[in-house]
Amino acid sequence: MAIDVTPRAREWLRRKGGVATLRLSPRHGCCGGGADVTVAEARAPDEPERYTRLEFEDVTLHLDPSLVDQELRVDVDGFLGLRHLFVEGTSPTRARK
Repeated sequence: MAIDVTPRAREWLRRKGGVATLRLSPRHGCCGGGADVTVAEARAPDEPERYTRLEFEDVTLHLDPSLVDQELRVDVDGFLGLRHLFVEGTSPTRARK
């Protein structure tokens, strides 16, 4: 497992509490298709026992178990107060269990 949280994202997360959740979020197409897209949120998950917890320097990551084997890069984008986390490096579609 290779997780890269950029220095810029670590600094932003420290200011937001030092915790992030990486999870799959379903997206539905107009004609019935769909995909799971990886999203990052600057908060702890509602059910932390369902996630893999990683300590990454001074940031705690909660990872959806289906993302554990992925190479991920977490960064922050935007400007001024409109910044947000994003994830690169994983396939947006995953098989559901």
